[in-house]
Amino acid sequence: MKYLKEIQSSKNALIKETKKLQQKKYRQQTKSYLLEGFHLVQEAVAANVSLKEIFINQRGLTEWSEWIEKNLTDYYLVSDEVLKTLASQPTPQGIVAIAEIIEPENEIELSGAWLLLDNVQDPGNVGTMIRTADAAGFTGVVLGQGSADLYNPKTLRSTQGSLFHLKVISEELNQFIPRLKQSGSPVFGTALDVKAKDYANIDRLENFALVMGNEGQGMTAEILAMTDQNLYIPIKGKAESLNVAIAAGIVMFQLIK
Repeated sequence: MKYLKEIQSSKNALIKETKKLQQKKYRQQTKSYLLEGFHLVQEAVAANVSLKEIFINQRGLTEWSEWIEKNLTDYYLVSDEVLKTLASQPTPQGIVAIAEIIEPENEIELSGAWLLLDNVQDPGNVGTMIRTADAAGFTGVVLGQGSADLYNPKTLRSTQGSLFHLKVISEELNQFIPRLKQSGSPVFGTALDVKAKDYANIDRLENFALVMGNEGQGMTAEILAMTDQNLYIPIKGKAESLNVAIAAGIVMFQLIK
């Protein structure tokens, strides 16, 4: 029989402390973040992510009883009120967990395909690009300065669990790009200038990096100056531009070998 403790009040001390993880500063202090919904928790368990606490309401206990029986040994049964307090969505899916933030390795293998995000601020865009990079077979994603927090609830939802399938790190791009170049990987920017090339005219590669810039301003001048070649997507209709996550997906699948 599993250990099961009930929490009915959102004023419970553990619940009040857990709710603080909705704020970035507390996530950084505790090296923890919240996972909402069955799919993300399931992906985390499959990836052997350490879950510190798990909160399930009656709906979750009913809908996923078989999986819970096989995979969880310690969780709290909470009221709907408590789960709503912990979740960012108005109608939570029945389960919320506290996951441990894993510190990146000191020495990262730089081979393969990397997606670099230069001040991409929308959590939905960042999460979608992580998911697309996973689908395209990329090695990792680097969240540069100004980019949305990986552990923002909207970012996490948008990844659909792909953050557990590839490397996702936060680092200054002006430090990461020189290391990529030293390893022999070309770095492609995304900007429309006189020297930019149509993305479809670039050979497919095994080792390279692709930089995507801010939704409104594009890449910063500093990072743009560090690229080996800038690429653009020809637009044939009347739209002025593409959403950054859509553009990233088009170019990622074109470039990777």
